[in-house]
Amino acid sequence: MSVFTNPATGAAEHAAAYTRAILDLLGDREPNDVLRETITALPRAIDGLSPSQLRKPEAPGKWSIAQILQHLADSEVVWAWRMRVILAQDRPPITGYDQDLWADRLRYEQADPSEALEQFTVLRRANLRVLERASAADLERVGIHSERGEESLAHLRRLYAGHDLMHLRQLERVRRAVGFHD
Repeated sequence: MSVFTNPATGAAEHAAAYTRAILDLLGDREPNDVLRETITALPRAIDGLSPSQLRKPEAPGKWSIAQILQHLADSEVVWAWRMRVILAQDRPPITGYDQDLWADRLRYEQADPSEALEQFTVLRRANLRVLERASAADLERVGIHSERGEESLAHLRRLYAGHDLMHLRQLERVRRAVGFHD
């Protein structure tokens, strides 16, 4: 299993390895810059691909580009909730979720890539507005994640920026796998 796999039923040590790997992708980059850049990077990542290429997984059991886009849109819903509950409540519980169950039960295989991209973009812009209004004290507010424990808004911001970078890499890999070469 890849260190970038994040099953909801994973052990605490796996969650810690996943978090470290995601944060390593971000390195010393400014999280808000990465979060903003993803809005324009996603359309470039799918430019020129046919509908069949967007729906073709890189390998059996792997996600297609359409599924990845829907995952990003749904992750943005989760991020929106987590950020707002941390800002509005004191030390709220933050529920983990099983991305594979979401993909299965929310039928990601039927996702419309254009709609998923539109959902992501609208939600990301709204989330960036909330982040831009957050004070330094707001960024230090914490939620208690069901699998990873206490996490500040500043930490989650870095985690979501790294998550973007991970999936942008994945999109590049799938793009090559489905036969599109620049």
